[in-house]
Amino acid sequence: MDMATRTLLTLICEAALESRLIKDLEQLGAPGWTVSDARGNGSRGERNAGWETDGNIRLEIICNRPLAEKLARHLQDTYYDNFAMVCYLSDVEVLRPEKF
Repeated sequence: MDMATRTLLTLICEAALESRLIKDLEQLGAPGWTVSDARGNGSRGERNAGWETDGNIRLEIICNRPLAEKLARHLQDTYYDNFAMVCYLSDVEVLRPEKF
């Protein structure tokens, strides 16, 4: 089995940012991403997704470490001061590493 280590960047943020984030990811060279709805409670209160743009999304990107760090820096510099957002990086083992 051909396995390789890549980095998973996970971003949980306000759903209203989705289209802006997708545009940023495309411009910064992300190889692909997955977006799903997310609910929870944190320092900015409960987010229950009662309205389409009122909830949270979870955005996940698998890529090489330098790109993940570049994306995380961009997110921090551009969005952290004004939006509810959590970002973390994890090492993952992937099949078909050439995709990432």
